[in-house]
Amino acid sequence: MPEVKELSLPSRIESVDEAAVKAEEFARANGYGDEHLSAIDLAVRESVANAVKHGNKFDDAKSVEVTFESSTEGFAVTVRDYGTGFAVEEIPDPTDPANLLNASGRGILFMRSFMDIVEWENANGGGTRVKMVKRA
Repeated sequence: MPEVKELSLPSRIESVDEAAVKAEEFARANGYGDEHLSAIDLAVRESVANAVKHGNKFDDAKSVEVTFESSTEGFAVTVRDYGTGFAVEEIPDPTDPANLLNASGRGILFMRSFMDIVEWENANGGGTRVKMVKRA
């Protein structure tokens, strides 16, 4: 039976560290080792930072919902914001020479490179939900 932990975090940059610490605790408690932890840490930090900054735009009235799940599939993390949503295919490619010096835009590339599955969807009730899986 999968184990699940849910967090509701404020739309503050401090939530990035809090989510990363809770992800590591959950992953370690479920038998994931260092070879998984660095990837999980980076993906959680990127996705929560995006939810706080781009999704909820630091709005204290909006929370960031984070769910960790450990199953036979692996370690799954879902991050949901309550922003206006976005289309992942419209985000500029950070590897394109025209975008190499941009200060932002690498988070999606990082999440895709660290995790085995990364999927975005517009959530019911507004906002964006990203689900990422690191296979066991």
